[in-house]
Amino acid sequence: MEIQHQDLSYEIYKRLKNMILSNELEPGTKLKQEHIAAMFGVSRMPLHRAFQMLENEMLVESIPRRGFYVTKINASQLIDAFECREALEGIAARRAAQNITKEDLKYLKSLFRKFIGKDEINMTEYIESDQEFHNAIMKISGNQILNRLELLGNNTIRTFRGGLLRPPQETLPEHLNILAAIEAGDGELAEKLIREHAHKSMEKLKEKTKK
Repeated sequence: MEIQHQDLSYEIYKRLKNMILSNELEPGTKLKQEHIAAMFGVSRMPLHRAFQMLENEMLVESIPRRGFYVTKINASQLIDAFECREALEGIAARRAAQNITKEDLKYLKSLFRKFIGKDEINMTEYIESDQEFHNAIMKISGNQILNRLELLGNNTIRTFRGGLLRPPQETLPEHLNILAAIEAGDGELAEKLIREHAHKSMEKLKEKTKK
């Protein structure tokens, strides 16, 4: 599991981020620097920088004289984030359908190709592809204000904090349908589908919080 990469901080950040989003590192868990440094085979300097990157995305928090902890999940904030994500991604998908290039399309298709037709799906890999899919659509939209709002609010990242609310068997076809609408240049349909995609997960979260 030792990391060998010229940008150690970013690699550590990605690994820890995936572990947090997949709940391998549960909310409230203390990030023990000695343990993680030994696990990844790195020094404390790039590790501390990775912690700061995670803190900027509100995935971890620094408590004075105690260290870094995985931030606890607030269901109310998650619902608010999904509501914002539904609106912002709707605009992004409509714009992406107008602006997408062959290279962009090829990249988006590559994100889910390995999961199609599989009975068993690696959840960590799927979460990573899922989040990258949504991030990429934001970027492809070309709307600078929209991307700035996403950067400031971290809405997509926030919505993944509760793990996958719905199984890949349910969301994978939705992702592929959104992609098909974007490829066809049908911005109206792409917006409709991606908003429904976020809304279904938000409603699922609301159901869970009532139990």
